[in-house]
Amino acid sequence: MTTATPRRTGRPGSSSATPPKAPSGDPAPTTAGGPGPAVSRRPAIDWRIRFGVLSLIWGFSFLLIKVGTHGYAPFQVTFGRLFFGTAVLAVAIAVRRERLPRGLRTWGHLTVAAFILNAVPFSLFSYAELTIPSTLAGICNATSPLWGMLLSLVALSEDRPTRRRVGGLGLGFIGVLTVLGAWQGFSGLDFAGTAMALLASLSYAVGWVYVRRTLAGNGSSHLSLTGAQLFMATVQLAVVTPLFTDLPTSFPVVPLLAVVTLGSLGTGLALLIQYGLVAEVGPTTGQMVTYFVPVIATAAGVAVLSEPLHWNTPVGAVVVLVGAALTQSRKDGSPAARKSAPPAGPTPTPTPTAVPADQP
Repeated sequence: MTTATPRRTGRPGSSSATPPKAPSGDPAPTTAGGPGPAVSRRPAIDWRIRFGVLSLIWGFSFLLIKVGTHGYAPFQVTFGRLFFGTAVLAVAIAVRRERLPRGLRTWGHLTVAAFILNAVPFSLFSYAELTIPSTLAGICNATSPLWGMLLSLVALSEDRPTRRRVGGLGLGFIGVLTVLGAWQGFSGLDFAGTAMALLASLSYAVGWVYVRRTLAGNGSSHLSLTGAQLFMATVQLAVVTPLFTDLPTSFPVVPLLAVVTLGSLGTGLALLIQYGLVAEVGPTTGQMVTYFVPVIATAAGVAVLSEPLHWNTPVGAVVVLVGAALTQSRKDGSPAARKSAPPAGPTPTPTPTAVPADQP
């Protein structure tokens, strides 16, 4: 879920910066004398620490998906993730006394967004990790900006291609071929699992386009939109899961803890942290977490799950990330340059008009 978050003019923490819009649920700072320069409240934890925590949470999410599928069906993992993530946001909404979005039209768009940005990609990643390493899933997730640029050229008229962005697109897909070992004829690659992981990444990009076109200027807060979207995705999985899976006959503790952690931390808490980051340091810095996720996912998969790592995986991942960064570059002052591009990730950067997709 993405929106056009206000951009700060200045360095994070600088007193000369224009204060961003307050995160959802927080009242906009005011001064006693009425309209005038707002006084920003400094968070208790430095934004760099929160940035690192968010990177770790989303990076380890692929490992948690893999562990969860060791004890539960993919749809069950996705349902648990959405259920616990929604529970965390529901508590935040209640504490901040937020109002849920209103209007059938808005809820209709949120239902579609929930399907494209949550239900589909979360389920695809869960199914993909039945047959592919969590390291590969994390790298496939990093291709979201590449898909996003391709779609933006067709669906968003304000995004015009530049040589740098087109070059980044080509470089990114060369990186994907490197990761997959194209020169070896994709030997040892599970095509179905890899295709599902790439489709999950594509689903995020499609969802960003849809949200920008349908929920822009909605007026509801980030938090209420996100909570509503996750709730609708949870309802969708509650309907689908019993149709395609049987009730578990046992509840393995480690996979269960993985699913609970994936939902409460990787979806619920991560989105709350991301909101605060974007509000404090702006979307450009906030979305940089995207480029740390595959690195952490790879390190976690190798160190904790003992997944194999060949030279082409890290090399290709670096090429993918460089290409993705180039596709997001803006050099001029055109409208496209002023708009904050949606990040690859999780689960998506929150903005006032849409809901974060949550990455991964």
